[in-house]
Amino acid sequence: MNGRRPRFTTMLAASAVGVYLLVVAGATTSIADAVHACSTWPTCEGPILGDVGLAIAWTHRLLAAAVGVLVVGAAAVGIRTGARRRVLGTLAVALVLYPVQIALGAFVALNGAGTPFPGAHLATGMAIFAALVGALAWQLEAETGTDDETPVTETVEVPEVDDDEPEGPPIGALSTRERITATAFAYFRLTKPRLMWLLCLVAAAGMALAAAHVAGPANPSLATSTILLTLGGGVLAIGASGTFNHVLERDIDKRMDRTSDRPIATHQLPVRNALAFGIALAVASLALFWQVNAIVAALGLAAILFYSVVYTLVLKPNTVQNTVIGGFAGSLPALIGWVAVTGSFDLPGLALAGIIFLWTPAHFYNLALAYKEDYARGGFPMMPVVRGETETRKHIVYYLGATLVAAGVMVSITSLGALYTVTTALLGAVFLWAVVRLHRERTEQAAFRAFHASNAYLGALLIAIVVDALAV
Repeated sequence: MNGRRPRFTTMLAASAVGVYLLVVAGATTSIADAVHACSTWPTCEGPILGDVGLAIAWTHRLLAAAVGVLVVGAAAVGIRTGARRRVLGTLAVALVLYPVQIALGAFVALNGAGTPFPGAHLATGMAIFAALVGALAWQLEAETGTDDETPVTETVEVPEVDDDEPEGPPIGALSTRERITATAFAYFRLTKPRLMWLLCLVAAAGMALAAAHVAGPANPSLATSTILLTLGGGVLAIGASGTFNHVLERDIDKRMDRTSDRPIATHQLPVRNALAFGIALAVASLALFWQVNAIVAALGLAAILFYSVVYTLVLKPNTVQNTVIGGFAGSLPALIGWVAVTGSFDLPGLALAGIIFLWTPAHFYNLALAYKEDYARGGFPMMPVVRGETETRKHIVYYLGATLVAAGVMVSITSLGALYTVTTALLGAVFLWAVVRLHRERTEQAAFRAFHASNAYLGALLIAIVVDALAV
């Protein structure tokens, strides 16, 4: 029986991926157009060869049948192997909804895509996917959870570190050129450059999506000045936020192996100079944002304050939900990019921000697992420290599923096409595979693998948005 449980888990994961592919593909324009080519059900009339619409419709229906068989097979294996009741109960929800989904698909085929049924069809598909993800999360918890974890409920007592004790090579030991180079690199590290590429890509995706929304996907209009001012202001805002974070966490950084070599923690830079540097970056950032429009400037200020004050001082040291709520800071660049083009808030821009918000825990919890002991030494109530590793791994599955649902909704409310659909389905499957491996291996290496898979998913998704939106 134990040997069959991994097969059940694999079937659950494959069912979830199959349903997700069906749902996001069904929401694209190509499938909607295929409805007109095939207005009969369950089969299509006419030759497949030479008719792309009929070929797409046939492929979608055959794939739906295959995935349905897979879901039924997963349920049968789960019953045979004695899966937990809540796993089987959630899987039963998917089994009940699947015929409903087929019936809605038949109504769409027979009555056309202009009826109210396409929206219900999409919602039901997402509900089936959510049920399968929930069953997968609980099954993985049952298979790989351990009872020997000892999560803590309060911060760890650590000795105080002498803030006046210099570290690293004495300044006098360096040549003038080496001193200048080392100081410049120290200021560069304050800006957290590793965050810049991804957050700037988020803003770029927001701008591209907004340009297509305003001018239409066939003729997007995006001023070069808007791009340069928005991305330039974003780089400076990220640098300011990172610098303030270094200043405010300088004492805690000394306790953690991961951060003990940071410039202020090692006294490479005086706190006063770093603070002045951060303020200068923030002012310059807001000056650039203001030239775009006032709302962008307000959002930029909110991003700096939220990350530097709300997240760093309030959320991170005081609540286990710091990563979840902190995702708001990462989602703001999407709104900045959108508002830079449109001057207002609209549903697609909010949906993109929602994807980033939900992706953040699925992404960062992997890093929290890898550095669990380090965060405990720093006194941070991260999820693995407070709730344990099993609970954290389960929440990664939850938030990954929620991220994919949000990405699927994006298809239905925008003109994004095949590239975006393939990217979210393929890279989402890779991300899910890495998370399943994390549950089974439960190692630092597996956590980093899932962490990198999350970066690959979001990076590729954002690039797909830019390409699809601008119709390159």
